[in-house]
Amino acid sequence: MDIRRRDNVKSQSAMEYLMTYGWAILVIAVVLGVLFQLGVFGSANLTPKAAPGGCQVERTTAGTSLAGMCQGELPQYVAVFTGTSNSFVSIGTPSTVYSAFESHSFTVTGWVYITGSTQGALFNVGEPPTNNVFEALATTSGSNCGIEWYDWSFYICSASALSTNTWYFLAWTYQYVGNSNTNYAAGYIDGQLATSSTTAPPIASSTNFPICINEDYSPCTYNDGFFFPAAYMSNIQVYNTSLSSAEVLALYHEGIGGAPVSPQSIVGWWPLNSNTNDYSGNNDNGQSVNGVGYSGFWTNGYSAP
Repeated sequence: MDIRRRDNVKSQSAMEYLMTYGWAILVIAVVLGVLFQLGVFGSANLTPKAAPGGCQVERTTAGTSLAGMCQGELPQYVAVFTGTSNSFVSIGTPSTVYSAFESHSFTVTGWVYITGSTQGALFNVGEPPTNNVFEALATTSGSNCGIEWYDWSFYICSASALSTNTWYFLAWTYQYVGNSNTNYAAGYIDGQLATSSTTAPPIASSTNFPICINEDYSPCTYNDGFFFPAAYMSNIQVYNTSLSSAEVLALYHEGIGGAPVSPQSIVGWWPLNSNTNDYSGNNDNGQSVNGVGYSGFWTNGYSAP
């Protein structure tokens, strides 16, 4: 065999080698790209997960303290509202939560991921219109408000709608001043003030109606279309005080697994980490649950603050 023929054979073998392994490398690259796109290698998937019930508030005679693993781990699961017209969690009529709303200062916070163009109530207290106390609304529809406050006598909203398929931390605060339209109401998106008013009326007293998650009419079995037909929710917290803007921002920076920033003021805490139990120490667990599941595959669209 002459030298040229031997070189041709070597060149052909080298090309076949490159073609074979080149296709293999290309396939691997495509697979890795898809996995990255799906968020499999995102930091959220690599963060330790908190077991259901692993963090709660203890009520003791000496005071209030946190118990369990409260290091800001991501939850193992989040609640999935499955898209039915009666997809809700009813908390019942806990006096500890109602007392925070009826002519007092309060705060409601929670994380939500909305999958379609819609408007819904993250949290509702009372029955509109005559007995409505408070409802925390959010929307991804057109030019409507991104975060809203509505109690049939008072209404504020932010300038633009939320995006779909994105996790948001939403917070509503109310600072009670007196029985006149001089109270302070505010709404926050991802720790930033989105809307506020210094002319909020006092919150109306109400006969106890069930408190609902993902329903803006109580007793949760009736709706006027203001529910999230498909959404994830996590870490709903209610305080009997108006958190400051710094406290709201601090809670946002704790992330979706954040523990209460004011344990002595927490009156309701539903992490929704595989159940509807209340971990505030008041044991106001979900009493009626309909159209709600749980997912451990929720981290796509979530970025740690």
